[in-house]
Amino acid sequence: MVAFTYLAVAAAAISGTFAAPAAGPDAPDFEVGAHNLARRQDYNQNYKTSGNINFSPTSNGYSVSFSNAGDFVVGKGWRTGTARNITFTGSTTQTSGTVLVSVYGWTKNPLVEYYVQEWTSNGAGSAQGQKLGTFQSDGGTYEIWKHQQVNQPSITGTATFWQYISNRVDKRPGSGTVTMANHFAAWNKAGLNLGTHDYQVLATEGWGNAGGNSKYTLQG
Repeated sequence: MVAFTYLAVAAAAISGTFAAPAAGPDAPDFEVGAHNLARRQDYNQNYKTSGNINFSPTSNGYSVSFSNAGDFVVGKGWRTGTARNITFTGSTTQTSGTVLVSVYGWTKNPLVEYYVQEWTSNGAGSAQGQKLGTFQSDGGTYEIWKHQQVNQPSITGTATFWQYISNRVDKRPGSGTVTMANHFAAWNKAGLNLGTHDYQVLATEGWGNAGGNSKYTLQG
């Protein structure tokens, strides 16, 4: 079973630009990638990054192509997470490995790493640990999972923290709206408390010699 944590490292190639509409009042202002391409740790193989990952951010989205990727996450979003509605348009193609598209973020005090999984190539994505139930949101059913990471890398350094995961059972075809307030309320009802919000992004992740591509635009 792969466990999911992140550590910022300097990597990734940037190529290409895309036209974008004028920024709105809640326009994306943060990216995971380029100067801070993140790598994943699993319990079996220590830290690793490998393969070809080409990340191209825009003012309101991103594109990424990847091949033979051992371990990565890139994305676009906001420096500060909120209970915003996140509307995204785009698609992901997977040719090998495991690929995941999610709303991904962190809080502090308590330190929590969270996912709202909208599409996965293998059905489970990052969902692991204890399943706490299901709920309905945005036309779909989500499973609620929690999993504890012990002495693992985080946005505050090595720490012990919880992962909260909403896993959409009927995967998105590529576009839709995520009502984050519904996920926060469902987690709270299940006893999963969040802290002060750090960043919140729409992310593409891959591991296991992943190959494919993603391209998305988003708005708050």
